[in-house]
Amino acid sequence: MPSPKFNSFKAFYPYYLTEHRNITCRRLHFIGSTLVLFVIGVAVLKSQYPLLWLLPVIGYGFAWVGHFFFEKNRPATFKHPFYSLWGDWVMFKDMLIGKIKW
Repeated sequence: MPSPKFNSFKAFYPYYLTEHRNITCRRLHFIGSTLVLFVIGVAVLKSQYPLLWLLPVIGYGFAWVGHFFFEKNRPATFKHPFYSLWGDWVMFKDMLIGKIKW
């Protein structure tokens, strides 16, 4: 089934949320995003900038495990990389403030 086309992030985000219905998938996204922020903090505070190379592995690693093993779908990153990355952080914020259950 072809992936829908989107003209704005506002149109994309509801679709993004339908791709993240499984609570374990959302939790893995949240853990990955939290670890990304932690690694950025450590890298900057300790001037260990090579740690920044780990960011894609950490961020995408947790998310992709969630998609392949729990959500059982392909990550939106493959078809909508920029909107998907933006969606990750909006969903993280929404989970953090309690708008989305986690």
